[in-house]
Amino acid sequence: MTHRLQLSRSNRTLFIFSVTKDIAGPYECEIRNPVSASRSDPVTLNLLQKLPKPYITINNLNPWENKDVLTFTCEPESENYTYMWWLNGQSLPVSPRVKRPIENRILFLRRVTRNETGPYECEIRDQYGGIRSDPVTLNHPLPMDDITCGFILFAPDGPDLPSIYPSFAHYRSGENLYLSCFADSNPPAEYSWTINRKFQLSGQKLSIPQITTKHSGLYVCSVRNSATGRRNSKSMRVKVSGKWIPASLATGF
Repeated sequence: MTHRLQLSRSNRTLFIFSVTKDIAGPYECEIRNPVSASRSDPVTLNLLQKLPKPYITINNLNPWENKDVLTFTCEPESENYTYMWWLNGQSLPVSPRVKRPIENRILFLRRVTRNETGPYECEIRDQYGGIRSDPVTLNHPLPMDDITCGFILFAPDGPDLPSIYPSFAHYRSGENLYLSCFADSNPPAEYSWTINRKFQLSGQKLSIPQITTKHSGLYVCSVRNSATGRRNSKSMRVKVSGKWIPASLATGF
């Protein structure tokens, strides 16, 4: 029995921790006495697929009031989900023209106005529950005059292709290696490093004191935006040579 399957002291109760697909299937229990045994009908454990966290895409990041049409689209698309929209924590009504729930994944704001500002969230649901996206906030800036103003839209975006600093990649044994990774992303990206395809650590900076030739290889900085679900990466090849020895020491003079 694995560490995720545990029995109570009486063996009457079976505990399953951190359920995964490899322990799905029919379960039976059996009771015995000294002369006979009886087994229950099987109970099948069917695992439900975890809902992905949705995210919102926007057609226009700089809309103008009383002029532009703004559309929010809830991703990902699936016939298995229904879609709901929230503004300032309140659910938005579904248009009576919507015939199928999946069509509600696109929210239209026709001639967007300042009355429609605030944080927007989308939610995907199946028959067992739902999960909401991170908010996209539509703000109206303070007007400096009577001219109709546009909007400031804070929306998840990125991550862009990351950059690794410094860009030089040649070191000598005994030197200290310091690398930093940066990518434009809203919200800020999550960072991780691998060396020769082996995970090293999470974070923007990688530090290895007194490197040796065994640290030569392919260094990859990977970035992920938790709101958009998108990923990107940048690689560089690092070469570490042996220590430099003065000629006089090398020859014995």
